[in-house]
Amino acid sequence: MNGGARTLEPWRWLGVPMLQVMGATLLFALPLRVWGLALPEPVFALPVAFAWAVIRPSVLAPFGVALMGFFLDLLWGGPLGLWAVCLLIAYGVALGGRAMLAGQSRGMMWAWYGVLTALSMSAAYLFTMLDAKGMASPLSVFWQFLATVILYPFADRLIERFEDADVRFR
Repeated sequence: MNGGARTLEPWRWLGVPMLQVMGATLLFALPLRVWGLALPEPVFALPVAFAWAVIRPSVLAPFGVALMGFFLDLLWGGPLGLWAVCLLIAYGVALGGRAMLAGQSRGMMWAWYGVLTALSMSAAYLFTMLDAKGMASPLSVFWQFLATVILYPFADRLIERFEDADVRFR
């Protein structure tokens, strides 16, 4: 086994990142203003959902993704299930394209992550538009998209930590 690889115990590759996502989301949701500007609200769950799909198929991962989505809905006051569905869309597409993603360069993986982030946020935008019967600010959605795409190194780190851990896929 690689010196940096970890075993695939569920609490280690599912539980710990999920708690980190929830903690970071709570931290960025604080009503803190710097020079009159609020902290961005990136979707910290997207890098984790992407990484879980790339690392390996799992029965528990979709439940973790849905749980993080429900957490976002409750925290941000959105319709219950909105972010769970949007995160599951990104997770499902990444899982479906897992064979294609294997062996890609870091830049290409970041591009695919950006595409899946755009897909997930577009779904959230459309579902919110249907629910509210109005449009959200496209500029706000773009800033949230940009803040979320910048988080790819966290997905990359999670992928690197666990990609060699499962001996069945070597």
